[in-house]
Amino acid sequence: MGEKLDETHDGALRSWVACANAADTDFPIQNLPHAVFRRHATNEPFRGGVAIGTMIVDLAAVARSGAFEGQAGVAMQALERAAASSLEAFMAAGPPAWRALRLALSRLLREGAPEAPRLSDCLVAQVDAEYTLPARIGDYTDFFSSYDHMLNVGRVMQPDRPVLPNFKWLPIAYHGRASSIEVSGAELRRPWGQIRGPGDATPRHAPTRKLDYELELGAFVGPGNARGERIALEDAEDHVFGLCLLNDWSARDVQSWESMPLGPFLAKNFLSTVSPWVVTLEALAPFRSALPRAPGDPPTLPHLRHAAQARPGLDIELEVWLTNLRCDAPGTRLSQSNFRHAYWSIAQMVAHHTEGGCNLRPGDLLGSGTQSGPGDGEQGCLIELTRDGQRPLTLADGETRSYLADGDVVTLRAWCRREGFARIGFGDCRGRVAPAAD
Repeated sequence: MGEKLDETHDGALRSWVACANAADTDFPIQNLPHAVFRRHATNEPFRGGVAIGTMIVDLAAVARSGAFEGQAGVAMQALERAAASSLEAFMAAGPPAWRALRLALSRLLREGAPEAPRLSDCLVAQVDAEYTLPARIGDYTDFFSSYDHMLNVGRVMQPDRPVLPNFKWLPIAYHGRASSIEVSGAELRRPWGQIRGPGDATPRHAPTRKLDYELELGAFVGPGNARGERIALEDAEDHVFGLCLLNDWSARDVQSWESMPLGPFLAKNFLSTVSPWVVTLEALAPFRSALPRAPGDPPTLPHLRHAAQARPGLDIELEVWLTNLRCDAPGTRLSQSNFRHAYWSIAQMVAHHTEGGCNLRPGDLLGSGTQSGPGDGEQGCLIELTRDGQRPLTLADGETRSYLADGDVVTLRAWCRREGFARIGFGDCRGRVAPAAD
C-alpha cells in the first residue's frame, strides 16, 4: 500500500472543460469520481456519470459518441459497466478495469484532446441533475474507528468506563440497515422511539429530542469474496472501489436506552445519507498518511498489522455545516476534523470484516464511524460537541443548539490538499430535518 501514482495524478494537468481548472473545484481532471444520475424532473433512465468541474460526463452518451473508438477492450468494457443504472458490475470488475477507464477518460478530457468536440455533447450540468444511490447496497456495516470519538462519547454515555478495552485490538463494528440508506438531499423526518431519561420511572414513546448527525466516510466494496474465505490485509484495498461521505443520523436519547447489551437499533435505522459521488482510492493515492499510534499502544496482531513503512491512512479534511431554512443567516461550521486521525485503516476494516469467513459483495457499504480529532471543535457529532447538551453551541444567527432542530440542514464536506497535487473533493452530503409524523 502507499502512493501508486501515474500520469492521471499530475498536478499540472488541465482540462478542456474550463470549470474543472478552477482552484477550488472538488472535481478537477485528477479526481473523476463516479455517480448515477439523470436530468432533474425527467423520465430519463438513470445512468453512470463522472464529475468534471461543475459538469457530468454522461458515460452512456460517451459510449454512443464513438469517442472511445480505439481504446483497449478492458476500457471499453469498463465504460459499459460504469454507464449502467447501478454500478455493482463496474465495482466488481476490480482495479484493472477501474484504472483503464480512469486513464482513458483522463486523456480524453485533457486540454488538446482531439475527441473534445464529440465529448462536449456528452456533458450535463450538475445543477440540472438528480442522483440515486451509486449501487444497490446489499449490506451495510458501520465501524468505530476514531479513538477520540470513542473517548468523548464514552465520557457521556458510560463515564465509569469511557475507554473500551478492545478498541486498540480490533476495528469494532455493528451491522446497520441497508434499506434506509439514501442519497444526499433525502429529507429526514424526526423519528419516534422509546426513551427513558435520567430519573424516569418508566420509558415513554415520543419523537427524539436528541437528534444528531455523525460525520463519517463510507467505503463501497468492489470485488467480493466467497463465504468462508478471508481477504488478507495486503489484498484488502483491491476490494475497495472508493469512498463517499456518510451521515449516520442518530437519536441519542433512543440510543442510550436501547443499546445495552446489543448496540444501536431504532436509534440509527431510520436514515443514513451518502454523498452521490464516489471518489476512487486511485484518485486519493497522493494523500496517504500514517496511522496514529502511541508508544504505549498494544502491538497490532499480525493479521491486521501493516508493514512498518506503509502509509495506509488518508489525509482527508472533513467538516460539517448547519443552516436553517427559517432564517437567512449564514451557515455555521460545527465540526472540522480529518480522517488521518482514524485509528484503523479502511484495509484493516475489510480484512477484519472477513476474517471469520463473511462474504462481502460488490456494492456493500462500510462506514468509518464518526470521525473526531483530539482538539476542541474536531468532534464529529453533537453529543460530543455539546457534551450531551451541557455546553450548547451558538450559531451564526444567535440561536443555540444542543441537538438538531426541525428545519436544520446539515451538510458534510470533504477534500484533500497536498503541495504539487490538485485539490480533490467529495461534493456535498446534505439532509434537512422535518418534524416528526403524528
